[in-house]
Amino acid sequence: MPASVKALGQLPAAHWSAMLSGADGDGQQALAWLQAAARQGVPRAQAILAQRLLVGQGVPPDPAQAVHWFRQAAARDDVEAVNMLGRCLENGWGVAEDAQLAVYWYRQAAAGGLDWGMYNLANLLMSGKGLAADRPAALALYRQAARLGHAKSINILGRFYEEGWEMLPDPAQAAVLYCQAAIGGDFRGQFNHARLLLLRGKPQQAVAWLRRIPVTATPAFMANLHPWLAQSDVPAVRALAAEPLFIE
Repeated sequence: MPASVKALGQLPAAHWSAMLSGADGDGQQALAWLQAAARQGVPRAQAILAQRLLVGQGVPPDPAQAVHWFRQAAARDDVEAVNMLGRCLENGWGVAEDAQLAVYWYRQAAAGGLDWGMYNLANLLMSGKGLAADRPAALALYRQAARLGHAKSINILGRFYEEGWEMLPDPAQAAVLYCQAAIGGDFRGQFNHARLLLLRGKPQQAVAWLRRIPVTATPAFMANLHPWLAQSDVPAVRALAAEPLFIE
């Protein structure tokens, strides 16, 4: 443990993670330090505490309190808190839903260089939620986030190339981007990479990537994936639909 609450502000994110998981001492004691640091105005501590309150990690879930701490950290220029404040406003987590205000915070996070801020703002520009739809502007943001290695943005950039949105279709470049997104851990990128591998007659490689999807995929995505697997013409892919990971 650090010698003082003030010193917590200098800890790297990996050290916070180790402390709070109990891997570097007592997890409950680390939580007490986190709460103390948040009250003392350490923005990283405030942002981490807010995230834990939002999802109920180690503490009872309290979205309203999460918003409170995200606001505190955002006021001290913690760019991840700025982005998460936008997420809360977009989705109505602990606060009244307000897509226009979410746009404001996403713009701040994107301007601060955060890939997630760029991605979230691009998504709203694609859907026209909270502001006028602008696909070229969304594309520019996805490219910017992709250059930072943001796997979800890389996957969506692949969709632009595959579908020919704002450009001529380029299946080869789409395949490259889907592969990069899959390697980066994005479950939709893993699906798209596997889908193209099947089209190229590589079912074993496709199945290997499909098996990775349940690790991080959302329940909604899994619900849509199951019938796709079950209806596949490829026996090895169809067999996945009967495996517990793809049923639960």
